[in-house]
This record gives sequence, C-alpha cells and structure tokens, in this order.
Amino acid sequence: MPDSELIAITGAFGYSGRHIARRLLAMDKRVITLTGHPRADSEFGNRIPAYPLDFSKPTELTESLKGAKTLVNTYWIRFAFGDMTFDKAVENSKRLINAAKAAGVERIVHVSITNPSEISPLPYYSGKARVEKAITESGLSYAILRPNVLFGDEGILINNIAWMLRHFPIFTVPGSGEYQIQPIYVGDLAELVVRNIEPGENVVFDAAGPEIYTFSDLVRLIANKTGRSARLIHLPPYVALFMSRIVGKFLGDVVLTRDEVDGLHMNLLVSSQPPTGWTKLSEWLENNSDWLGTRYMSELKKHYR
Repeated sequence: MPDSELIAITGAFGYSGRHIARRLLAMDKRVITLTGHPRADSEFGNRIPAYPLDFSKPTELTESLKGAKTLVNTYWIRFAFGDMTFDKAVENSKRLINAAKAAGVERIVHVSITNPSEISPLPYYSGKARVEKAITESGLSYAILRPNVLFGDEGILINNIAWMLRHFPIFTVPGSGEYQIQPIYVGDLAELVVRNIEPGENVVFDAAGPEIYTFSDLVRLIANKTGRSARLIHLPPYVALFMSRIVGKFLGDVVLTRDEVDGLHMNLLVSSQPPTGWTKLSEWLENNSDWLGTRYMSELKKHYR
C-alpha cells in the first residue's frame, strides 16, 4: 500500500486510540502510532509500528510522521500531575501539530471535548479550546470531534461508578445530581473518526450518544443494571470532592477532580447538537453488567505508573 495511505495515531495502545486503530486496520490502512506507553503485549502485535511520543524531540516527531497522510490525535491529560500541567499539555499538542505540518501530513483528526472555551475558568476546557485553535490556524485540513464521556470496555467513569456501587452502601452525589451527561460509546467515536480521515472539508462537531441522563439517573441506571441498591447521598460539591480525595488516597488514584465537578454543574457534558452516536448506554449496560465494576480502573496506574 502506498505511503499516502499511511495513518498515524497517538496512543493506539490506549483506550479510544485502540478502538480507532482496530477500525483503521479493518479498513486495510497502514497504521503507525506515537506513544509514551509502548506495549510489547499489544493485541496488534507487529501490525502497528510504535514510535516515541517525545515532545522534547520535535525533529524525531517529524521524522516519525513522514509519509503519513493523516494524523489522528487522542493526546491529552485528564488532570495535572507532577510536572505535567494543562499549559504543558497545550504546548506539547502545538509541537505535535507543528511536527505533523513539517512532515507533510495533510489532515489532522483531533479528539477534543464538548463545550471547550478559551475563556472557560476550567483549565481542562480552556486548554482543549487552545489546542483546537492551534489546529484550525495550522493551515492543515482538519476534523475536530468533541466527545464528553466515553463508555465501553475501559470507560473509567461508568466502570468506577459501578465499582463504587458494588463496594459501598451509599453513593455520594455532588450537589443536586440534576446536571446532565450524554455519554458516547467508544466504538461509535472510533467509527466517526475513521469516517473523517480523508483530507477534505474542515469539520467540527460534537460526538455525543443518543441518550441524555441526569447524573443521579445515570447512577441509578448503573445500579439497576448491575443488581445493586443505590442509596444516593447529596452533598455540597466540594464536600463530595473532599470525600473523593479520601477514597482516592485509599485507592492510590485521582477519583474526581475539581474541573470535573465544575464541568458537571455547568452542564458541559451534554451537547446542544443532534446526537452523532447511535449505541445506547442502557442497552450496552444490559449486555455488560456481569463484569462492569468488578475491578477498579485507575487513571494513575494507566498513564503515570
């Protein structure tokens, strides 16, 4: 297959990246990945060559991307940790975009977030908006997809809600719980990505599922599908955040962040556009309730340790 059919993806061994890579391989595309977490035991074997996602070496990034027609970018951070900040993640993203342009990449397909804004008081959302701006001003063809919460085999939020319900007699809800959430199936996101890999029209759209829940109703649904009772306790948001930090100390993880609490209360995890995903969370839960929440999924373990 000619080099023009080569697709580069950041994080092909991660959650959304793995599903996107599967779809690309099923389409007989040649795929390479730039990753900070190489996996000798990857399901892809030697079908996806891996190169370092080392932002301190822009020349090497450029060399790795040469010959790629499209770059699919899933890189971001959920929270600041150690010396990694959102500002640094933005700068890393800009270096990647510049490397792609220097390498002759024609199109960037970027996974962003619903409702980003440069003037957002939340660093997660303002950082995402700054990366989007860098892409739209790069001169490259682009597709920007804006999901909110992903569900699927490694969906941390949905799984860990189920884990909490399996292990504790109460579930703490920050505030009223009436704020909304519109999760999308990771496989639907992957399909939307591959539909937009060819250079052409510039597009920006929300990647949102067909069902909208209040957060309280989401917890009740997960409890019902996993056969657990759900005694919801509503606490002031930052009391709930404090309690989540105590649980996080026990688990060795960051369970919930301030940006996530504020984002929920600002209704940033729901789209104002028609849904673009088609898989219903309610039906997926019905088919996957036997294993969901049987083990805790750690963000820190996955990305930092």
